[in-house]
Amino acid sequence: MKMNPKHLYLRVKDDLHSWKWWSSWFVILLGCTVMSLGFILFMYPYKITPGGIWGMSTILHEVLPAIPQGWFGYMMDIPLLLIGFAVFGPVFGTKTVFASLITPLLMLLLPYAVYPDIATQTAETLLWGRLNLADDLILASVFGGLFIGIGVGLVVKAQATTGGTDIIAMLLQKWSHIKFSNGLLIADAFVVVCSLVVLVGIGGESPTLPLYSLLTIWIAAQIIDFVVEGRNYDKMLLIVTEKREEVRRFILDDLDRSGTVIHASGMYTGDEKNMIFLVVSRREIVPVKQRLRDIDPSMFVVVVDADETLGEGFRSFEQMKHS
Repeated sequence: MKMNPKHLYLRVKDDLHSWKWWSSWFVILLGCTVMSLGFILFMYPYKITPGGIWGMSTILHEVLPAIPQGWFGYMMDIPLLLIGFAVFGPVFGTKTVFASLITPLLMLLLPYAVYPDIATQTAETLLWGRLNLADDLILASVFGGLFIGIGVGLVVKAQATTGGTDIIAMLLQKWSHIKFSNGLLIADAFVVVCSLVVLVGIGGESPTLPLYSLLTIWIAAQIIDFVVEGRNYDKMLLIVTEKREEVRRFILDDLDRSGTVIHASGMYTGDEKNMIFLVVSRREIVPVKQRLRDIDPSMFVVVVDADETLGEGFRSFEQMKHS
């Protein structure tokens, strides 16, 4: 439906006066800054390449050391953005454009704050020699993955992307029907292979260097999920028992919760059964299982993690909207 220009103007005006609108831009800037610090403090000095545009910039900087990594970021990000706009249209939005353009700028400026001599960017001179992890690359990989994961997670949580390999994954998904997550994996794997060829094969670095890259990629992925989705400890129970009424009274009266009765049938016997669907918090799961065992030791129970629980008694949709 086409929006009336007046309504569009009022909508934009409301956004400009909205604290949520302004805070989302601040979160994007903060995320880009944290991610950039992850690369500058823990990746670049040790030539660890955790995939993506910025991992590739490390490789290219090794080949052409006179060009800073930030310029390589612009060289790759801007063409990808133009291709993305041509293929997908305005799906990226202004936030993604902002994140894609501000990150290379941060990569260019932040080294001036962490190196006493910008011409000598080595682990020995990083923060005036106070953060040299050359002998502890596992620690560099862990903290690099932590910073990158937090940074990218904040950007994604603010409904933007950092461009780069995200766009490559979207193109692979559109043209080759490859899942988005698999497309990201392919792009990152390509960067790691390039690091193996250039940094190890040509540059003479240790052949274990790509393994540190894989460790960083894995840690960053876990942190991104944590920042975007949060850590949910709710448990979902599927209960099949002959003492349904006793379980029902326990849930309603003692537990002060509700559940759902699902009509089912046994696959082997064909007998009609009633399965109780119940969600409880992490603190409740142990006493609930003990009480269910007391009610019917022969009952069948499946307990699984609930990634997210929305609704009465748990997190509301309104809380999700403002998170």
